[in-house]
Amino acid sequence: MPATLLNGDIFATLAIFLDPEIFASLNTNFPAIPAIFLNTNGIAFLNPNASAHSDPVAPVLLALFAIAIGAALGGRWMRRIGQPAVLGELLIGVLAGNLAFALGEPILTVLREGETLVGVVRTALEQNIGVAEAAKRALPDSENTRRLVEILRGPSGPVAVSIHQFVDLLSRLGVIVLLFLVGLETNYHEMRRVGWTATRVAVVGVVCPFLLGAGAIALLRPGAPLENQIFIGAILTATSVGITARVFRDLGQTQRIEAKIILGAAVIDDVLGLIVLALVSGLVVSGAVTLGAAAWITAKAAFFLGGAIGIGMWVTPRMARRLARLEIENLKLLFGLGLAFLLAWLANAMGLAAIVGAFAAGLVLEEIFLEDFKGQPLRELLSPLESLIVPVFFVLMGLQVKLESFLQPGVAGLAAVLTVCAIAGKLAAGVACPAQLDRLTVGVGMMPRGEVGLIFASIGKALGVVDDALFSAVVVMVMLTTLLTPPLLKVTLARARHDKT
Repeated sequence: MPATLLNGDIFATLAIFLDPEIFASLNTNFPAIPAIFLNTNGIAFLNPNASAHSDPVAPVLLALFAIAIGAALGGRWMRRIGQPAVLGELLIGVLAGNLAFALGEPILTVLREGETLVGVVRTALEQNIGVAEAAKRALPDSENTRRLVEILRGPSGPVAVSIHQFVDLLSRLGVIVLLFLVGLETNYHEMRRVGWTATRVAVVGVVCPFLLGAGAIALLRPGAPLENQIFIGAILTATSVGITARVFRDLGQTQRIEAKIILGAAVIDDVLGLIVLALVSGLVVSGAVTLGAAAWITAKAAFFLGGAIGIGMWVTPRMARRLARLEIENLKLLFGLGLAFLLAWLANAMGLAAIVGAFAAGLVLEEIFLEDFKGQPLRELLSPLESLIVPVFFVLMGLQVKLESFLQPGVAGLAAVLTVCAIAGKLAAGVACPAQLDRLTVGVGMMPRGEVGLIFASIGKALGVVDDALFSAVVVMVMLTTLLTPPLLKVTLARARHDKT
């Protein structure tokens, strides 16, 4: 296989799962394999102290064990004080990541870098240099960068990066499974019933944060170029439905009409956010934005969602009847996950977020379509998988929260203003709901930026539009909106139930 056909993910997989001697042999036979997988002494990208017969997956297993225990303890702690388990998972990540950084623990220090490390690995692959050197070149000169470079150059660096690759991919799978489950619990016909309301919520939830964010940067940084203003506005349009979906699931409130409006609006919000991001990126890169590009992105999104749901509702029951005759063990589980992964891949291939495809798969897989399969409902079959990998995403998100960001001059004030704008913009979206619904719950449910906001911010940083201070402020905003949503949503739901009684 030509080495040019291999990408970074495959390299990382080789690094994790192959014996050191085998991997070194591959590097000899394919010299185009980047030097990222060799440390400064030429040792294979694995634990240099491990014997040739040690299992290279062992460090990953230990990391997953620690994450699982932390998630379980954090979730139990939160439930005991009447809060959703997801908040405990996030806080365990925050505490573990920042404590590990303070103590100089290498593995968690690397894990907390998140998208930053992904960019470093990409730089190393593209420039055929070591990952430590890539970090030194790609990241700003700071104490944090110097500490990261020191770890990456040391004996723990290669193992830490391989663990990061594995845990990061697993957390992304966890989000896909979570949104698939949310889709399974969402009745498509009821979604259609709230479709127009969800559209209004999504439009207001994009326009208001965009204007507030751009206006805030214009006031606080009067000399900043226009690209900074509109890119920050674009970042504030993001909505991470994963946090809200988990809270509704923890509280057993997924059947509320407000939950369906939020989930429907989040899908539309994702499409609108991508359009805004594409337009802003086009302005930054070329200095001009064409209506044709915006129309093309919109058409792709409409085609995918309409086609996935329309064709899926027609094809799914027919495929299920034919496959059920094969009497393959666990076929219902395989069929459901297979469709979720396929549609998630198709969504990504069309330039949309993969979670949109997973949610669409859940929508079309109504249990009535799967009645030809024997056994438990698909939701129950997926429960063990959910318990295993979904918490990884929330713990990892907490790990990536850097409390030292508050110490940078001016960042705290900037972060506070952006957070207020982010919250106010999404609360305004709730006003688009009919008066008889709980508008506050809808607004709060649209608040978290989560991984979506971080992805938008990382794109801005890569384009040179978002500087380090602004990026730190955005990270703090993402952290606060993400952490505030679960307890606030619990309060608004409890208030709504009390008002009905």
